[in-house]
Amino acid sequence: MAARPAPLRLWLFLHLLPQVYCEYGMVHVLSEKGSSKGKDYCILFNSQWAHLPHDLGKASLLQLQDQTASVLCSPSDVPHGGFNNQIPMVMRGNCTFYEKVRLAQINGARGLLIVSRERLVPPGGNRSQYEEIDIPVALLSYTDMLDIGKSFGSSVKGAMYAPNEPVLDYNMVIIFVMAVGTVAIGGYWAGSRDVKKRYMKHKRDDGAEKHDDETVDVTPIMICVFVVMCCSMLVLLYFFYDHLVYVIIGIFCLAASIGLYSCLSPFVRRFPLGKCRIPDNNLPYFHKRPQVRMLLLAVFCISVSVVWGIFRNEDQWAWVLQDALGIAFCLYMLKTIRLPTFKGCTLLLLVLFVYDVFFVFITPFLTKTGESIMVEVAAGPSDSATHEKLPMVLKVPRLNSSPLALCDRPFSLLGFGDILVPGLLVAYCHRFDIQVQSSRVYFVACTIAYGIGLLVTFVALALMQMGQPALLYLVPCTLLTSLVVALWRRELAMFWTGSGFAKDLPQPPVVIAPVNCPQLPKDSSVPASQQDTEQMTNPTLHVEELHGSASAEEELADTSTKTEQPEISVAHSEEPTAQNKDDLENKCLNAEQNQLE
Repeated sequence: MAARPAPLRLWLFLHLLPQVYCEYGMVHVLSEKGSSKGKDYCILFNSQWAHLPHDLGKASLLQLQDQTASVLCSPSDVPHGGFNNQIPMVMRGNCTFYEKVRLAQINGARGLLIVSRERLVPPGGNRSQYEEIDIPVALLSYTDMLDIGKSFGSSVKGAMYAPNEPVLDYNMVIIFVMAVGTVAIGGYWAGSRDVKKRYMKHKRDDGAEKHDDETVDVTPIMICVFVVMCCSMLVLLYFFYDHLVYVIIGIFCLAASIGLYSCLSPFVRRFPLGKCRIPDNNLPYFHKRPQVRMLLLAVFCISVSVVWGIFRNEDQWAWVLQDALGIAFCLYMLKTIRLPTFKGCTLLLLVLFVYDVFFVFITPFLTKTGESIMVEVAAGPSDSATHEKLPMVLKVPRLNSSPLALCDRPFSLLGFGDILVPGLLVAYCHRFDIQVQSSRVYFVACTIAYGIGLLVTFVALALMQMGQPALLYLVPCTLLTSLVVALWRRELAMFWTGSGFAKDLPQPPVVIAPVNCPQLPKDSSVPASQQDTEQMTNPTLHVEELHGSASAEEELADTSTKTEQPEISVAHSEEPTAQNKDDLENKCLNAEQNQLE
C-alpha cells in the first residue's frame, strides 16, 4: 500500500477516529528582548478546537507563560490575574484536555500548550466541546519546553502556526524508479532463468545449481491459503502489534539475507578467486564443502541484515539499507515463485485487489474506533508502546525542506506487495514472450502498464490527500494491458492456459525415417540368426522435421556416402577387432545425435 505520512501529518494514525483530527504544527519562539534569533518547535494539535494559520506572518505573537508547575485542572491552578492575551504552558495529566482548555479560555488565554513527558497524542474531545472552545490547543514535548527555557529564559513570546507542505515530493521519483526497476529486472530475470531451466532439464547439473534453479509453482489452492494467512496475520497484528512486530522484523532479516545472497551469488561466481572448498567435516551445511567465496558472501549478507536490525530506527541512513534489502528480497521472491498460467495470475491479483480495498476502505466501518486496519498496521498503531514500524516497505525521506521535518522525519512508503503481486504477472509475461518468440511484447507492455498504474496512484494520492491502496490502480492496469495484448495477437487461449510452459509447446509434425548406419561385420563365433535378431531388436531411427526435410536428406546422403568406404574395408576383413566395431557404433550414434539436434 502506498502511503504519505507527512501531508496530513498523522492521517495514517488517526484520520478516521471520530471527532479527532490530528496535525503537526509549529510554535515559533523568540525572546521578548529581541536579542536572539527565533526558533521553531514541533507541536501536535487538533484543528477541531481551532484552526492555526498556515503562514507565520499571519500568526499572533503572544507571550508564553510558564505554568508547568500545575496541570490546570481546577480554578485554584489559575494564577492571579488569569492568562490575559497569553499562551500558558501547563503539564499534561489529572484531567481531560477539554477541562484544561476550558479553564484557559475562561481566564483570557489566546491558546494553550500542554507539555507532555510521554509521546504526543492528539488532544481530543466531542463535537459539543469543540463548538464551545475557540482557542487553539496543542501538545509540546517536555524536552522542547526545557530547551525553550534554556535558550530564551523566562520572558518569551510565541506564535503557533501550521505550515503547508507541497502536494508531491521529489522522493516519489526515487520510489517510482525503485519499484519499476525491481519489477522489470525481477520479471526479466525470472523468465530467463525459467526458460534456461527448461532447456537444461535433460542435463546433469550439480546439486548447488539444481538448488539455485528451484522454483515454486503457485496453484489456486495455494493462492487461497496465502490470502487467508494474510488476512489472519493482519488482524493479529492489529490486536497484538507490540508482540508480533519483532517476529516480523526477525523474519524480514532472515528473508532479506537469503534474498541478498541469491542476488549477489551469480556475480560472485564470476570472480576467479576463492574457488577452493573448505575441508571435509560433519557440520550442518558445511558438510557440503561450500566454496570459500560463497561462504564469505553468506557472512556478508547476514552482517548487512544484522546491521540494519540494530540500527533500523536511525532515520538518517537506515532507510537505505532497508530499501536495498527490500529490493533484494523482492527479486528473490520474483524468481522463486512462479505463476504457470494467466488464469492463476488473474486469480491472485483479483483476490489481493479485493483484500487491499477491503482492509483499507471497508474495515473502518467494522472497527469500534473507525480505524482502517491496513493503515493502522502499515504505519504502526498510535498507542504502540514499542514505536516500531513494519519493515515490509520501501521508504524514502521527503526531499522538500519543511519546518515540519522537526516533528518527524517524513517518509513516503510503498509496500512490498505492490511490487511482488504485479511483478509475478510481469515475470509470467516474459516467460510467455520467450516461448512464443514475440520479441518481449508482453513483458514490455506489462512493465509499462505497471509504471502507468504507479503514476496514477501518485496522482490519486495528491488529489485525495490520503493514503491509497496501490493495488487498486496497479491490478487493472497490468491485467487489462496483458489481456488486450493477448487479444490483439490472437493468443488468448494459449496465454490463458499457459500452454507455452505449463507443458511444452506443440511441436511440428515429425516423420520417422531410418538412419543408414554401417553394417557391422559378422562375428564368426555368433550365429547369423542371432546377429539378425539383434539388429531387428535395436533399430536406429531418425526424427526429421517437415520444414527441414531437404537438408536432412542431403545430410543422410552424405552420411551414407561416408560410410560406404568403411563398409567395403570391413567386408574384406575376416576377423575385425573389437575396437573397430566400437568405433563404428560410436560413429553411427554420433550421426544419429547430430540429426536429432
